[in-house]
Amino acid sequence: MSLLKSLAHLNPWIYLFAAGLFEMGFTTFMKLSDGFRNSAYDLAFVLCALSSFGLLNLSTRDLSLGTAYAVWTGLGAFGTAAIGILVFEDPTTFWRVAFLTTLIGSIIGLKLVS
Repeated sequence: MSLLKSLAHLNPWIYLFAAGLFEMGFTTFMKLSDGFRNSAYDLAFVLCALSSFGLLNLSTRDLSLGTAYAVWTGLGAFGTAAIGILVFEDPTTFWRVAFLTTLIGSIIGLKLVS
């Protein structure tokens, strides 16, 4: 029980970062589920989605909703695009990488001003 209590008081940015990782997980498992035709990946999708939304919710206890949502979607979008490039052979173009880099810069900026 003390572990759960200590986890309940983590820095909201840790919750938000973890929520972003789980968002990358649920989008990846959604792709792997092949239109929700593979029950193992379907279950992984549901677990990651619930974890992601739950951690996002915890982060909004101390962070503004707008900042938390922007960072969550930004991390998820960047990570999902990176997974697409590295795992699913999505195209890698100069502009795609440039805009993904800009996205990370924006997330860092939000952290610095929040």
